[in-house]
Amino acid sequence: MTTARLPLFPLNAVLFPGLVLPLNVFEERYRAMMRELLKTDESEPRRFAVVAIRDGREVAPTAPGMPDPTALPEKGPAAGFGPDPVQAFHRVGCIADAATIREREDGSFEVLATGTKRVKLLSVDASGPFLTAELEELEEERGEGAGALAEGVLRAFRAYQKRLAGARERSMTTGQELPDEPSVVSYLVAAAAVLDTPAKQRLLQAPDTATRLREELHLLRAETAVLRHLPSLPAVELTRAPTSPN
Repeated sequence: MTTARLPLFPLNAVLFPGLVLPLNVFEERYRAMMRELLKTDESEPRRFAVVAIRDGREVAPTAPGMPDPTALPEKGPAAGFGPDPVQAFHRVGCIADAATIREREDGSFEVLATGTKRVKLLSVDASGPFLTAELEELEEERGEGAGALAEGVLRAFRAYQKRLAGARERSMTTGQELPDEPSVVSYLVAAAAVLDTPAKQRLLQAPDTATRLREELHLLRAETAVLRHLPSLPAVELTRAPTSPN
């Protein structure tokens, strides 16, 4: 079992291996995290872990508000996540490698990271200026029939894209070649499909690639059937998540 201790960045979103994650970092706890990551030599990966929030707030309150106007705003690395932060997060997340960390004049940061490897959250430490976590790296098992399932998912994904973008719109992958490696297909589709956080989390923590692909095939067929009866929706980029504030 390979374990690591890394800074922890909770988000109201799921990060997958291969997904590009832009971050707008303005809270002090996450600024402190980025300042620490900048101490790592550029030749080494600047890694932190991203987990989806199960119960809590991505951004801590900054001022008293209703219903108690005398209440003080929460502060500290665990603000918004309750007395036992580990309970506020989904237990499977993803390591992110920050390729770019740019500090602005106001002290906030513009960060561009990429998901690399799934991890299991073992414990959370809130004693420092930002959250850190003990993590177990999760190997990606292929599972039975992954190759054939990947082919089926790609066909279903193209049909889903066409419905999502509209018959007269450009395909989301015009000019791009889709991969054929099953695990890459499974993560690409999981990131690109318009699904809620619980659905994406189930895909991230699937026990193997084949299971994830099987679930995606079911979801894509169901979503495509629904889209047949809806107006055209705007397309989304394949491997880029929306910029996440903290």
